[in-house]
Amino acid sequence: GRAMQQMAVIVSHKSSWLGRLFWAGVSGLLGMMVSVALWDFVAGLLARNPLLGQVALGLLALVGLVLGLMILREMAGFARLSRLDHLRAQVADVSDRDGALQVVARLERHYAGREELRWARQKLQEQTDDVLDGPDLVAVAERTLMAPLDTAAVLEIRGAARNVAGATALIPLAFADVLVALAANARMVRRIAEVYGGRTGMIGSWRLLRAVTTHLLATGAVSVGDDLIGSVAGGGALSKISRRFGEGVINGALTARVGVAAMEVCRPMPFAALKRPSISGIVKDALAGMFSRGK
Repeated sequence: GRAMQQMAVIVSHKSSWLGRLFWAGVSGLLGMMVSVALWDFVAGLLARNPLLGQVALGLLALVGLVLGLMILREMAGFARLSRLDHLRAQVADVSDRDGALQVVARLERHYAGREELRWARQKLQEQTDDVLDGPDLVAVAERTLMAPLDTAAVLEIRGAARNVAGATALIPLAFADVLVALAANARMVRRIAEVYGGRTGMIGSWRLLRAVTTHLLATGAVSVGDDLIGSVAGGGALSKISRRFGEGVINGALTARVGVAAMEVCRPMPFAALKRPSISGIVKDALAGMFSRGK
C-alpha cells in the first residue's frame, strides 16, 4: 500500500507555525504584486485606448466577481458541514419523543429539495405518528432516509477503489499512482459529502479528506491485514503473480476504508439501526473481474 501510505502522509502533514507564517506572507506578497500589476495594466490601457481599457476593466471586475462567488461557495460548504455535525450531535442526544420529532423535522428540512428522497420522506411522515418511543423513531428515520443515501455513497467508494487499484496495477511510474490516489480519494470524499447534503468546495473537500485521513492514521487504520487481503484476492497468491496487482488490491482496500470513514464523518446520523458497510464486501464488488483470484 505504498501509494496510499504516501497519500495519507501528504494529506495529513501539518506544517509548523513558522512555515504557515512564511507561506501566508508569500501568498499575500504575490497577491499584492498581481493586483498592482493588473491595476497598472488596466490604468495604462485606459490612458492609451479608453475602449480597450473599459473592456479590460470589465474583465477584471468579472474575475473579482468570480473570486467572490468562489469564496461564498466555500463558506456555504463549511456551513453545510457544520449543520451535519449539529444534526449528528442532536441525534446522539435523543432520549424522548419530543427530541426525536425535532430530529426528524430537521432531517426533513435538510433533504426537502432532494427529489430522489421524496418517497422516503413521505414514508417517514406516515410512520411518525405510529412510533411513540423516541429512539425507535430515530431508528425508523435512519432506516428510511439513510438507506438510499448509504447505497449511493457505497457506489462512490467502489468507483474510487476501482480507480486506485487499476492505477496502481497499470501505471509503472513511481509517483503517478500517488497522485491518482490523492485525486480519487479527494473526489470520493467530496462526492460522499454531496450525497449526504454537505456539498463542499475545493478547500472544504481538502480539509474533510485531511480530517478523515488524520483520524485513520491516529487509529492505525491505514493498513490492511492479511485477513482482508485474503478475503479479497486470495491472500499472498496474487502478490506472487504480480507485485503491482497485489499493491493495487491493497490500495483499493485502503481507499475503501477512507470512504467508509468519510461516510461516518459526513452522515447526519451515526450507524445504529443500519450496519456500517463492510470494507471487504465493498472491495470485492469494486474489484470483481479486475484481478484474477489466486487459486
